[in-house]
Amino acid sequence: MKIICDFHIHSKYSRAVSQGMEPITLSNWAERKGITVLGTGDFTHPGWLKELKEKLEPAENGLFRPKSQISNLKSQTRFILTAELSCIYTKNGRTRKIHLLVLAPDFQAVEKINAQLSWSFNLVSDGRPILGIDAHNLAKLILETDERCLIIPAHIWTPWFSLFGSASGFDTIEECFEELSPQIYAFETGLSSDPEMNWRLSQLNNKTIISNSDAHSPSKLGREANVFDLDNLTYDEITRVIKENDKDKFKYTVEFYPEEGKYHFDGHRKCEISLSPEETKKHHNICPVCHRPLTIGVLNRVESLADQEINAEGRVPFKSLIPLEEIVSDVFSVGVKSKRVEEEYLRLTEIYPEFEILLDISERELNSLANPQIAKGIMDAREGRVTRVPGYDGVFGIISVTGKKEAKGRTEIKKEKQQIGLF
Repeated sequence: MKIICDFHIHSKYSRAVSQGMEPITLSNWAERKGITVLGTGDFTHPGWLKELKEKLEPAENGLFRPKSQISNLKSQTRFILTAELSCIYTKNGRTRKIHLLVLAPDFQAVEKINAQLSWSFNLVSDGRPILGIDAHNLAKLILETDERCLIIPAHIWTPWFSLFGSASGFDTIEECFEELSPQIYAFETGLSSDPEMNWRLSQLNNKTIISNSDAHSPSKLGREANVFDLDNLTYDEITRVIKENDKDKFKYTVEFYPEEGKYHFDGHRKCEISLSPEETKKHHNICPVCHRPLTIGVLNRVESLADQEINAEGRVPFKSLIPLEEIVSDVFSVGVKSKRVEEEYLRLTEIYPEFEILLDISERELNSLANPQIAKGIMDAREGRVTRVPGYDGVFGIISVTGKKEAKGRTEIKKEKQQIGLF
């Protein structure tokens, strides 16, 4: 049974998150996307936890579904209890900022974790709470509370808040998690890296690489995801596959093109400067406009820690895609939030879920379903025939199937570099 999972999202109780991130809306969007299992996000927040208990009911072991009397539908969506926790602390003489994704088997485990954390930290202020605790100590607390929990370092390459982040991370897993390192089974790529980039680190060779959306609004669900083939849909089976890196059951991940991520290249957002690692090296990591240190992006950081060549043998494969709304927007040359894009997106996903359109439907059927240019754009995205302008320092990159957006983005970047004498 094909199962698509997106474990990392946020609720309306997190900062800068849509009010639409509530259980019934999330369930409806998950079905439109074709997502089977969706993380709840934010289980540490008392208000969100109360809402989850009120609106969800037990389904398969360790999974939950919307109550039928609330949703007025028999939802196929399953929820798994998850949260992202932000650890800010000092270790080995440096300030560290590490985000951890936590999966929990039931409400009892969540309540025990929350009780322990609430003794020392404010869980009400944000759905993703900031905890002044060492990531190692937090992992130990959670695993001692319930060993069935799964701890996954989130978006591990993001400069500011991640395990390997250039600004506040570590060079090795062991430096962060010490003796608990063998119990950290999986790592999340984040939008600015793909699995292939992570395969360059030998310390990740026996670890599971997963991908999730980190969605802050319903339309962003599933922009990255995990595809399993499971006989039994349960919490224990999902976490077993992840812990054991079971390649028979873990079929592939769905990825952003990493250049679209907003930290792929180096740069300075305020100075509108985007640089490749080679260009950054020439400038000694200093911004040529303001002469302050550049934000070192994911590609550069991967290259600095890489200790082996890419080898796909024995790895869980991946597929790089472009979200359907972005393809439609590109083809129609209008904004992704325009009414024309919304109408076409809703029309198409009333016929098939988005993932089925992006991954599975034949080219012939796509041509009968959609505008020929949209059908071509979907096939081009599947097969890597895209043009790319990398994101940098918080600015999303541009991935285009038509070349229109890419050409505009490259022109703007070239103009910026000419102004400061880089060309």
